[in-house]
Amino acid sequence: MVQSYAGKRCVLTGAASGIGRATALKLADEGAELFLTDRNAEGLAETVADARARGATVTVHRVLDVSDHDEVAAFAAEVHEAIGGPTPAVDVVMNIAGISAWGTVSHLTHRHWESMISVNLMGPIHVIENFVPAMVLARRGGHLVNVSSAAGLVALPWHAAYSASKYGLRGLSEVLRFDLARHRIGVSVVVPGAVKTPLVQSVDIVGVDRDHPQVQKWVERFSGHAVSPEVVADKILRGVARNRYLIYTSADIRAFYAFKRVAWWPYSVAMRRVNVIFTRALRPSKTG
Repeated sequence: MVQSYAGKRCVLTGAASGIGRATALKLADEGAELFLTDRNAEGLAETVADARARGATVTVHRVLDVSDHDEVAAFAAEVHEAIGGPTPAVDVVMNIAGISAWGTVSHLTHRHWESMISVNLMGPIHVIENFVPAMVLARRGGHLVNVSSAAGLVALPWHAAYSASKYGLRGLSEVLRFDLARHRIGVSVVVPGAVKTPLVQSVDIVGVDRDHPQVQKWVERFSGHAVSPEVVADKILRGVARNRYLIYTSADIRAFYAFKRVAWWPYSVAMRRVNVIFTRALRPSKTG
């Protein structure tokens, strides 16, 4: 699979900030050729400039929304044209872009459900269908990375819409892990827990006053044990080099998932209790 990133053509979504930016810059340090995208034009431009300042080649970068299939298809066409040759293809595809919203089923609107699926699940699918077939045709192997979440492993409170997208991405990745193995294309799923990204401060908690001191206390508690995007990026690159299927970013998520698999009944009791504590702490407004 991918043992070294030097000279490897790497496509990354979500490159403007957080995990995507940190991973792009680490790949720049490794000597990879970068193809970057994000819907945040200013942040993407900054990442491109910083990557080039480190000596990296950023061949194509484009502002787009991964939930728009036509935009992703146009980006892929531009990338493949820039590569050239009879079978143009990239070596590594990293689906990192994502959004989040928390809320009970009584507070989540159709817009929340739809946006989670459109960006977090259909977005990666759009990227996969426009880049991976070319990798298969090129017959040079490679790697696909999909960033899921701890919410794609366990039943975190108020994460129904988010988990719908992240469980789906994990299931898709598991199938592709076996489907693409005969083409020497590895597939990895990243399952981050708490990460210090702008998403922590901007996540939409539906039906809750984010400025309430109690809510701020819980957000700060969450941030307190979060790892940096740079730590996550390092774990991603090392996990890909070792062809890991599940790439954990912190030991607590690994332990929590193991607890779920080997002790279902205690896990169920614990999650019911966690849900009650979570709801009491955040105090959502009444519906109606």
